[in-house]
Amino acid sequence: MDVIKVKAVSRTAAVAGAIAGVMRDENHAEVQAIGAGAVNQAVKAMVLARNFLEQDGIDVMFVPEFVNVEIDGKVRTAIRFVVDPKPKAADEAAEDTGVPEATEDPEPTEE
Repeated sequence: MDVIKVKAVSRTAAVAGAIAGVMRDENHAEVQAIGAGAVNQAVKAMVLARNFLEQDGIDVMFVPEFVNVEIDGKVRTAIRFVVDPKPKAADEAAEDTGVPEATEDPEPTEE
């Protein structure tokens, strides 16, 4: 899988479309940026991509990490955002599978 590389001059909507497309196809994406301007564009694109994907019923999460990359023989530190589907909460999973949610027994009533 290719890493989506973002520059400070990258168009936010184009990057967001790339993220959403990769998530629809592969269910996993990685977005990489070096420098404050590039990280800013990447974060804005991820917010927009999240909105795109929500329309398709896909909820995602982004996990940032530092990575070292070599550019022109020099090692630079980049920020890579790992994009994955958000795990469903237990109550959402129960709704999706048709399994009823656990509830407490009601108080007994005297008749």
